[in-house]
Amino acid sequence: MIVNCTVYADGCKLPNLALEDIPALRDRTDAFVWLGLREPDEELMVRVQRLFGLHELATEDAHHAHQRPKVELYGDCLFVVLRTAQMNEGKVNFGETHLFIGPRYVVSVRHGASLPYAPVRARCESTPHLLRKGPGFVLYAILDFVVDNYFPILNTVEDAVDELEERFFKGDFGQDDIGRLYEFKRDLVELRRAAAPLVEVCNYLLTDVFTQHVPDDIRPYFRDVYDHTLRINEAVETIRETLALALQVSLSLGAARQNEATKRLAGWGALLAIPTMVFSIYGMNFAHMPELHWPYGYPALMSGVAAVCLFLYRSLKKSGWL
Repeated sequence: MIVNCTVYADGCKLPNLALEDIPALRDRTDAFVWLGLREPDEELMVRVQRLFGLHELATEDAHHAHQRPKVELYGDCLFVVLRTAQMNEGKVNFGETHLFIGPRYVVSVRHGASLPYAPVRARCESTPHLLRKGPGFVLYAILDFVVDNYFPILNTVEDAVDELEERFFKGDFGQDDIGRLYEFKRDLVELRRAAAPLVEVCNYLLTDVFTQHVPDDIRPYFRDVYDHTLRINEAVETIRETLALALQVSLSLGAARQNEATKRLAGWGALLAIPTMVFSIYGMNFAHMPELHWPYGYPALMSGVAAVCLFLYRSLKKSGWL
């Protein structure tokens, strides 16, 4: 449940430490702790709450998860909730990350589907001049990592939707393809729920309320994340419109196929109606029938029926009913 517990002083990484060693660092103003947790139990969350003096409401939210993206301020602690997404075997799975940002600590709590934050740590450690700015830069790095992971998922969904749309226009689609479209539509709804509130979160972090956690010299980085969230929301809306159009086209093509089949059945029914009517009359065994006394009665009757059927076939074929 404890992924990592690291101390950074003046932008440099110090040896990892245990939870029991954290109180000894409280007097150091040049260092901060980054504690990473993965689906912690209640006992561990209570220990972390006591160590860092976290608010009980924020701790409860971080333990139970199922929160929407938001940012809240509890005293000198900034509580941020992010929705994470991960593509797994063609399906989009969602999780949550809860961040506690204090003057000298960062606590990240991950739930559900989420990529590990080892690349984020490596990125921060490779830029000590930025890591020296404190927990605010770590907040930016995690936020940027979560937002950037939306782009590959959107690209994958967009490529799959374009492929299905092309198959629809070619007429090569089945019931499974329509089911996949509905799955993509559901994933996009969840992705929109995850990405849309981030615009408000980033915009809120850029206000003067959080100058203690987001210094002026790293605000341009948060504006970059804000721009990415706008692009993601625009891409989600574009793909949703494409999905809606593809669904409408699939339904229209299905109706057109049914109409075409109905027309062909009606055309062949009209062709069969002529000989059926004529031969049913001649099959009633009347006493006075033309072919009984005329040797050419049957050939003339068959020729007449064939001529009428041929004329009707050519007419229906020309009008597109056959």
